[in-house]
Amino acid sequence: MNVDYVMHFGICVRDLEKSIRFYRDGLGFVEKGRLHVDDAPTSQMMGIPDLVLDAVYLERDGVRIELLAYPKNGTVGPATARPMNQPGLTHFAVRVDDRDRMIEKLTTLGGALIPTSRIENPVFQARICYVTDPDGTRLELVQVPTDPTR
Repeated sequence: MNVDYVMHFGICVRDLEKSIRFYRDGLGFVEKGRLHVDDAPTSQMMGIPDLVLDAVYLERDGVRIELLAYPKNGTVGPATARPMNQPGLTHFAVRVDDRDRMIEKLTTLGGALIPTSRIENPVFQARICYVTDPDGTRLELVQVPTDPTR
């Protein structure tokens, strides 16, 4: 028994078109497809009564994300960054060639800088920060001359 492949990571959003612009125009993701769901089996699976879901699939560098919007049911909870020590997905990272210009670009598209996260790490010659998408999902912007993960 094997996993065939990783399909996508889902991100709940409040404003689908705003989030598409953020990921497409800000981070270079390309739209790969759309899906509208309003059936009982999916409603049961997701635990959302009378589910109406619009999903958009975006891809970049072999990574596919699914933006999930709930036009009928709405979203719940705050649109803020989760604590980094809260179990579950904390963030995803992108490598950039100019951290500060990318901060400007993403904030004009509805993102927000987490000001205390803006650091310069001389050990790695790195300029790093966290920016949230319009719904509080945390993105790590990494400007570094070498890739410490490789």
